[in-house]
Amino acid sequence: MALMVPKVSIGANGRAMPVIGMGTASLSPEAMLEAIRIGYRHFDTAFVYGSEQPLGEAIAQALHLGLIKSRDELFITSKLWCTSAEKDLVVPAIKKSLGNLQLEYLDLFLIHWPLRLIKEIRQIPVPKEDLLPIDIKSLWEGMEECQNMGLTKAIGVSNFSRKKLEELGSTAKIPPAVNQVEMHPMWQQKELVDFCKTKGIHVTAYSPLGAISTSKRNNQTVASSLVEEIAKAHGKTSAQVCLRWLYEQGVSMLPQSGNKKRMKENLMIFDWALSGEELNTFTQLPQHKTLRPSSFLGSHDLVLDSEEGI
Repeated sequence: MALMVPKVSIGANGRAMPVIGMGTASLSPEAMLEAIRIGYRHFDTAFVYGSEQPLGEAIAQALHLGLIKSRDELFITSKLWCTSAEKDLVVPAIKKSLGNLQLEYLDLFLIHWPLRLIKEIRQIPVPKEDLLPIDIKSLWEGMEECQNMGLTKAIGVSNFSRKKLEELGSTAKIPPAVNQVEMHPMWQQKELVDFCKTKGIHVTAYSPLGAISTSKRNNQTVASSLVEEIAKAHGKTSAQVCLRWLYEQGVSMLPQSGNKKRMKENLMIFDWALSGEELNTFTQLPQHKTLRPSSFLGSHDLVLDSEEGI
């Protein structure tokens, strides 16, 4: 029997989104299909990941096998890549993503980063002349057009700082439903999360276990002695404790694993809770961001307001 996952309402139309989704950046179609079989109904992809087409194949196979009765049982998120971060390129970009996914609509479409690239990244760090700030007002008009056309049920952003969100909010006709950012016990994002709550913007955590990459976890997070002690007390894994902590912060999360056992474990966080004392323990953890824009932008990352906590 598939495991059940609670849902949260996002956006003005109250779209129901499962609080745990599956990141797909490096997953095979077989792993995605297994995730559906286990009970995952929320999948996060992006044009730049190259995982839209494999996810579309997995969805088609799940329908064929009867693992789901209709596409409507799934919540699918994709993202606008930086080379399409101009108003007139947004609708063509989402249509391309929908073609890759073999879908008629997305549940959520995000601006991947608050920047524009003149061409695809061919070297790291990105040459300064290839990097431009976005025109948030006009770009968001393109995102709103996607929702108004029914190509996506909700729109949002990723890696947006408070300053960028305030700029967006000053002109948006449709407020962003979600801000997807790096968040885990070692990078808690409290100020940003609190700000988003005041604006009705739901926060989704990527790298919820402190992942440095799609294949490696940050041992400082998952193997923290404090986290390990709490996990032992509950008879849970450190990863489950980290995910439960996120759930109790009122955010959704996107762990990624191709391992069947860990896929199941990551969903088993809803029938127990952390104590007030344990939650307070998390405030003692040193803070360290694992994905820094400077890793691919060099010294140009000021365009992202990266020091504001994204």
